[in-house]
Amino acid sequence: MQFSAAQIALMIDGRVEGNGHAMVASFGKIEDAVSGQLTFLANPKYEEHLYSTRASIIIINEAQELKYPVPATLIRVSDAYTAFATLLDKYQQIQTQQLSGIQQPAYIHATSKIGESVFIGAFSYIGENAVIADGAKIFPYAYIGDNAIVGENSIIHPGVKIYHDCVVGKNVVIHAGTIIGGDGFGFAPQADGTFKKVPQIGNVIIEDDVEIGSNTTIDRGTMGSTLIKSGAKLDNLLQIAHNVEIGNNSIIAAQAGISGSTKVGNNVMIGGQVGIVGHLTIADGSKINAQSGVSKSIKIPNTAVTGSPAFDYTAALRSQALARKLPDLEKRIKELEEIIKEMKDKVS
Repeated sequence: MQFSAAQIALMIDGRVEGNGHAMVASFGKIEDAVSGQLTFLANPKYEEHLYSTRASIIIINEAQELKYPVPATLIRVSDAYTAFATLLDKYQQIQTQQLSGIQQPAYIHATSKIGESVFIGAFSYIGENAVIADGAKIFPYAYIGDNAIVGENSIIHPGVKIYHDCVVGKNVVIHAGTIIGGDGFGFAPQADGTFKKVPQIGNVIIEDDVEIGSNTTIDRGTMGSTLIKSGAKLDNLLQIAHNVEIGNNSIIAAQAGISGSTKVGNNVMIGGQVGIVGHLTIADGSKINAQSGVSKSIKIPNTAVTGSPAFDYTAALRSQALARKLPDLEKRIKELEEIIKEMKDKVS
């Protein structure tokens, strides 16, 4: 499938400089793209490649100044990175929409409801009373449990497990190996030192436009729901415990863990390897630096924290700056002690 520069410009509200009839059929990185490919420049670190790339079309920012002539056709936009992402998304949608039908062997319970233009890959399992809505794509070896729902146009990649009673909204993407709705970590300590399992009878609800990376686990609620709200973006290798809530448009980087019943607000950014203890509240707009350990609630919106235990980011920077000065301060204190000693000796 080929597109001209003029067609692409219409898709991303861009302005063509050069040959509007230039054609591309694929994408490439600016440093190694070839003729017939589309690329982009958003990071100034790669500007040198703007003048040497063999790409046929380059998307650049409207404000980008040219130091030398560029042989490729340019499309100027307000935000090159976002424009390129938009094109990639459209391209991927076209590819995904071409998938439909049911591959064999696949198990689909007679009571399940399968919508229009659905794709179900080989060796997938669709349980009793499960719902696969219109346009959803279930890739091979996926498991959709009894009474589970997968919303319109959602994509469930290979090996994903969605346990019984869990709900996945519209336009959700869940990558390979992720498990939705496993039991929460609930055990009641007994007098004899053993632990009694607390049955986990809730579910997981994933709202619309969420994306979840590979090998992430989101546990079902003990009672009620573990909730991932609209627009949230979750990386690979996350542990989201029972009854956690993740707010709208919040983003969590890899290897973070959030303990049970913690409520994360809207537009929160959580760095990689962050640990958050249970039953906390994280205010809207909070930013938690990578490898931080959060042991108390963040109550003020738009607060940035770092460290373990985590505390105010600006205060942490000051502390780090002072820590670097400690050897010099120690030297100065010793010098002052010598001066004071000499003064005392003179007085005596």
